[in-house]
Amino acid sequence: MKITLRLLSFLTLFAGILPALRAADDGPVFELRTYTATPGNLDKLLTRFRDHTLRIFEKHGMKNLGYAVPTDKADGAGEKLIYLIAHRSREAAKESWKNFSADPEWKDVSAKSQVGGKIVAKVDSIFLSAADFTPKVAEYNGQPRIFEMRTYTTPEGKIGALDARFRDHTCALFEKHGMTNLGYYHPIDADKGAGKTLIYFLAFPNREAATKSWAAFRADPVWVAAKAASEKAAGGSLTIPDGVKSVFMTPTDFSPTK
Repeated sequence: MKITLRLLSFLTLFAGILPALRAADDGPVFELRTYTATPGNLDKLLTRFRDHTLRIFEKHGMKNLGYAVPTDKADGAGEKLIYLIAHRSREAAKESWKNFSADPEWKDVSAKSQVGGKIVAKVDSIFLSAADFTPKVAEYNGQPRIFEMRTYTTPEGKIGALDARFRDHTCALFEKHGMTNLGYYHPIDADKGAGKTLIYFLAFPNREAATKSWAAFRADPVWVAAKAASEKAAGGSLTIPDGVKSVFMTPTDFSPTK
């Protein structure tokens, strides 16, 4: 009996993380990178990306998706660049970075940009797989929008329930209240939150519109009911305490997505 109960507990946990693990095996992989510039050097970093880096990325098989800078000081405004690129596979990513780092043009660009000293203090990278409910990239030719990057961390075994709520309810309700769904992703590596983390991106016309959209969404009876039902079925909250992080960003002038 004890063995059976343990087996059932294991299968329940595995079922909760299976959607995220399966997604890592299919299709392209994505890489979310955050660069922290050395004091006073964010403009130099942005110039290097604008004039050289994006083009050299594409040369080595990396697809540029979006580049943005935080709007709030607490999130790194004035010192951070956050961007998302795509690779054909994890192995292709490894090969692309190897070739990029060895590219004579990149070496020359890097050296010239750092004549006065290092311009990058820190680089963070998270490899991601797209959730099965992430939308296809839509063409957009309007005015630059504001982005919001949100990171949800779940209790053990509940990422599947969180995904289901987004898939069945949340994404549609976001659109209903003027939020544009840009992309939904899961970390691939355990030390980056695999099996318990959802990272997604929304777009709004401006910060004021974002505030109004979130207020209308949270007050929507359909959302209130969906949230309550999903938590009842899962036996509690689908995020850990303080498990929701938000970063507002503005796209750079060279970002493919604006």
